[in-house]
Amino acid sequence: MHPKARIHADPVLEVDQFDYLPDSLVLLILNKVEDVRSLGRCSVVSKRFCGLVSLVHDVYVKIDRVVAVDGDAEDTLNLSSPKPRNIFSHFLKLMVFTIIKPFHNMRNPNGTGRPLFAQLSQHSPAQVLRNFTHIRNLRVELPSGDVGTEEGVLLKWRAEYGSTLQSCVILGGTRVDRRPVGGEHEPSSEDNGSMPESFYTNGGLKLRVVWTISSLIAASTRHYLLRSIIKDHPTLTSLVLTDADGQGTLCMGAEQLKEFRENQLSASACSNRTQVPACNMKLKYAPYLELPGGMALQGATLVSIKPSTEGSNGGHTSRKETDAFVSGAFDGPFKVAVKALMKRRTYLLEMNGF
Repeated sequence: MHPKARIHADPVLEVDQFDYLPDSLVLLILNKVEDVRSLGRCSVVSKRFCGLVSLVHDVYVKIDRVVAVDGDAEDTLNLSSPKPRNIFSHFLKLMVFTIIKPFHNMRNPNGTGRPLFAQLSQHSPAQVLRNFTHIRNLRVELPSGDVGTEEGVLLKWRAEYGSTLQSCVILGGTRVDRRPVGGEHEPSSEDNGSMPESFYTNGGLKLRVVWTISSLIAASTRHYLLRSIIKDHPTLTSLVLTDADGQGTLCMGAEQLKEFRENQLSASACSNRTQVPACNMKLKYAPYLELPGGMALQGATLVSIKPSTEGSNGGHTSRKETDAFVSGAFDGPFKVAVKALMKRRTYLLEMNGF
């Protein structure tokens, strides 16, 4: 009877095959990860990963909650809590969020053994991102929109900023409905392409002014909060700040980030936000729009906003470029709504800076 052969581990198989991948390829993989929490988990895998994580170019930060300036836990806002209805409810509080355990274990690759991030339960986005030294494309997502609206009301905005507002487009509607299957909407007698008289008398115009001012305040507050991130990351070429509700998006490209760094930020005297310059606005309105997917938008409104003093910062924007920005501001059925509204009659408004 032959003795049983002993099975020994092949020392060749014990070699980590991942070690044969060049750093450039590993970094390419990490750039596809993007999520800052997942990158934090990757960083604790090995010293090599820890050193490479700080070199990624593309980073996505999802903010789970916003807490008060004094850190009062009872005043913490999270995704499961009811959405605040006050426009200032999120942004009179500092944008601070929880980064969980993966970052608690991150160590500096310089061999000091000190944590890569301080042992705090709460970190601002600027604190967390400070250890990423080569960020080019940054996307930050807030837990919810900034402007409180009634149920069924549509309000979406998109703004481009340099050191100040460059462009903003707002899409609103008093109600989003589902069209009845096989049903057809009868055009209103007041819908002749012009603004109906009732728009001025039933508070319709006042409501649109409130939407516009609220959206501009939200955009300028987000812009103000980004100043430390932009200062700490000279490699940034694209910065997008959005929210989980898809209500508002602030975006800055390479030229706008450069202009931001070269010009002094004009802050509002009354609150922690960038001053909104005097603006010219183009308002378009349709009482009813049928959208793809069986949707219908009542009281559809499109507002396109440009600074009155355009050209002093960021150069002149042609009408073609402005129309391209407006038509491409939103996706899906809302893109269709914008294109339909762009064919409607234009009403010009002016607004002082605030």
